[in-house]
Amino acid sequence: MRIGVLTGGGDCPGLNAVIRGVVRKGVDAYGDQIVGFRDGWRGVLEGSFIDLDLEAIRGILPRGGTILGSSRTNPYKREDGPERVRATLADLNLAGLVAIGGDDTLGVANRLGADGVHVVGVPKTIDNDLGATDVTFGFDTALHVATEAIDRLHTTAESHNRILIVEVMGRNAGWIALHSGIAGGADVILIPEVPFDIDEVCRLISRRHARGRYFSIVVAAEGAIAKEGTMTVAETELDEFGHPRLGGIGVQLEHEIESRTGFETRATVLGYVQRGGTPTAFDRVLATRLGLAAIDAVHDGQWGMMTALHATKIELVPLAEAVAQSRSVPIEEYERYRVLLG
Repeated sequence: MRIGVLTGGGDCPGLNAVIRGVVRKGVDAYGDQIVGFRDGWRGVLEGSFIDLDLEAIRGILPRGGTILGSSRTNPYKREDGPERVRATLADLNLAGLVAIGGDDTLGVANRLGADGVHVVGVPKTIDNDLGATDVTFGFDTALHVATEAIDRLHTTAESHNRILIVEVMGRNAGWIALHSGIAGGADVILIPEVPFDIDEVCRLISRRHARGRYFSIVVAAEGAIAKEGTMTVAETELDEFGHPRLGGIGVQLEHEIESRTGFETRATVLGYVQRGGTPTAFDRVLATRLGLAAIDAVHDGQWGMMTALHATKIELVPLAEAVAQSRSVPIEEYERYRVLLG
């Protein structure tokens, strides 16, 4: 059987482990020929690909990023996009595709499946916000990077009696901010699911000063917003999936907190550091398990399905279910940790 593989959306630690799992089992267990499309759905639209044999995947397990490249291309933004996808698969004699990505990439996969294209999905996002799976690979690595950064910032914040703001990724879900903030002992944690009151933020910081703690760590997800739009992020251009290119909440908080409290405040934006570098052991193992399950699903004819982690088991769920709703931080979970703040 000939199978196509692609990686779409933002790069993520563990992508290469999925590719390796698909190719190793596809070639050794099933005798498949695997084709890797360059730069996500763009490669499918343009017919840009490489052959993925065992030599092509040698040594990629610990590498971050993706050897196939990625992009935020949306075939449904092209008038003839779906037809070009079908034509590419027919020209290359492919039985179907393994699409590795987040809600946008898998959203396209789900629509293509409804249009008759054979696709199996593998969930990927450092934000951990994809539905129908307990955890996505990449999240654990991003969490470790963010936590280590917070640990390091503690010492400089205390040495200079400063308020330090750490802006982490998280457009619509605050999993990285919440978990790294708790693990790193942050004093304020701001997530997209709970609009914040800037006065309350300043009250928590001022209370620490009154108790003789003259520094604070504020962790904010990039998608965090203030109540009643008092700190609206400036409008930016949209990508092909209609998402604004976020960033800047840390700098806005820096100015607001310093002007309201009089305490010296500085912002640090972790940005792409969270997505790069060597994946953790957990992410390597999870990504490998998902890749192995994906090639099994292909041979079982389970098109339109996505591999998912449920408790400790890898299971299949419908792509439509996975992209129907994002996985947000439950309000009760955020409230549980509120006693630790300030």
